[in-house]
Amino acid sequence: MANQIPEEVIEEVRKSNDIVEVIGEYVQLKKQGRNYFGLCPFHGEKTPSFSVAQEKQIFHCFGCGKGGNVVTFLMEMENYSFQETIKVLANRSGVTLPETGIRKDPVISNDNQSVLSAYEWLTKLYHHLLRYAKDGKDGYQYFKDRGISDEAIDIFQLGYAPNLKDFTAEFLNKKGFNQAILVKAGLLSLQDDNSVTDRFRGRVMFPIRNNLGKTIGFGGRTISGGEPKYLNSAESELFQKSKLLYNFDLAKKHIRKENEVILFEGYMDVISAYQADIKNVIATLGTSLTEGQAKLLKRYVDTVIICYDGDKAGLEATYKAANLLRKVGCQIKVANLKDNMDPDNFIKMHGGEAFNNEVIQASDTYISFYMRYLMKDYNLSLEGDRINYIEAVVKELAMIESSVEREFYLQQLSKEYNISIETLASELQGHRQQVDVHQDKSDKNRYTNKTINYRHNKKMLPAYHNAERKILSYMLQDAFITEKVQDEIGAGFNVDAHKIIATHLYAFYESGHPPDVSVFIENLTDQDLKQLVAEIAMTPVENEISDREINDYIRIIHSQNSDVVSIQSLKEQQKLAEQQKDPLKAAQIAMQIIEIRKQLKNTN
Repeated sequence: MANQIPEEVIEEVRKSNDIVEVIGEYVQLKKQGRNYFGLCPFHGEKTPSFSVAQEKQIFHCFGCGKGGNVVTFLMEMENYSFQETIKVLANRSGVTLPETGIRKDPVISNDNQSVLSAYEWLTKLYHHLLRYAKDGKDGYQYFKDRGISDEAIDIFQLGYAPNLKDFTAEFLNKKGFNQAILVKAGLLSLQDDNSVTDRFRGRVMFPIRNNLGKTIGFGGRTISGGEPKYLNSAESELFQKSKLLYNFDLAKKHIRKENEVILFEGYMDVISAYQADIKNVIATLGTSLTEGQAKLLKRYVDTVIICYDGDKAGLEATYKAANLLRKVGCQIKVANLKDNMDPDNFIKMHGGEAFNNEVIQASDTYISFYMRYLMKDYNLSLEGDRINYIEAVVKELAMIESSVEREFYLQQLSKEYNISIETLASELQGHRQQVDVHQDKSDKNRYTNKTINYRHNKKMLPAYHNAERKILSYMLQDAFITEKVQDEIGAGFNVDAHKIIATHLYAFYESGHPPDVSVFIENLTDQDLKQLVAEIAMTPVENEISDREINDYIRIIHSQNSDVVSIQSLKEQQKLAEQQKDPLKAAQIAMQIIEIRKQLKNTN
């Protein structure tokens, strides 16, 4: 638990990990004013409402209400325990944790922890065999023939699983691993006669890592002509292909730097590009791009360059991936690999510089790609097909918001097919009107929904509620204001949550802590309180506040307290009058209660 690690060590770990850098590995952040904003990773949204305050080292989402500091974020994002989070952050920043303060308290099950350990051992074993052992020479030669350098082999920890039936099973058995767990995880295969054999024998191995760089699966390619050509680890709790992207852990920082990502189909494409110094590269795991993978990319980057094989299958896969990425809000570019080449072959034949300049930098816009993609369905030497093709393109152009872009492609069609720009524009305008009608209905529905949600979530708060939040926001950054409030209000806040926060703040400052919202949040144990404190701390406040303003807030809070006490007292008197069968007195008291409530309503 938290108290097993000295508080000063926890604070060192937290301070050595800038919250913008940590969250920036999960969310594409853009600076606006003093804070950073991005799409919230905890709920689906298209308009950024997720805010990170670097000065205060906290985050808050104005959409779903999640909030906290860097530790809270990782715990929420990765479902880590407190100790696991501190260990990850300590490793990230190079802070040494005391052995006595850490006990093994895995956030995942013991079985999964065992599987992770097995993957770690096998990654090292297969890599060692490939690089240094006689048993791995065939695998090593395969990679050398494919033009992969020793440096790239080491970076990607490429390996080789010997073509022996029980080599891996025996190795893991000697390490003390439970075979049943390894079979369930897909590392070993159970045969009909209940014997256990190696899953990947005779294959070169591609470790598949999660975003923290831990191997959670393998991709194995046969080098002896066996089937299937590629074999992945079995689906499991740890390894889910639809949620993973190859090389994402190494590519993240380069993706942020370039502000775009290059999406490949295969492991070798990624490795070839990476060793050619093109490092913002990732790949799917032998399957079509999924919505989960698309949403993951959108969190990090706006622009995705799809670079699939240049054959017919690659073209179809590109079209599907492009539309999925556009659906989640990504800008799409499509690399055009001619002559049915794949990225790996192009780089080997022409080099990394040519690949970057002639393929990646020369990528088509989505519309240019779409026009090329659409041609395969038409025989453009036939007049009817040409007309149908042009109409299909114009219909797609009508979906584009940019009038400049629309006119650019209309000019292109006009010149290529000798049709007047006026005719094409008229056709496009007809489609645009249909699009606008549809969008108007959608916008009205969206506006209605937003209004309802806004009124539900952002209803007008009473004056005393706002006063308490405002004074708490100042208390979070000023110990002297807190001391004044403690003297004059104490625990007399009207909102229970505010009362608890204030009490914690009094104790926080009395313990000698300087104002630090992130540290204060760390001292809270209730998750709802942490989120509320983060939200209050994000409230814009003046650098300096006058005594008069503080006194006004205190007066409003006192007034509410006084009125609430008065109403309670009058209710008791009213009940007594009713018991004494004095309806006139009871009615008079009821009128007093109504009058106080009316005044409260007018004040609030």
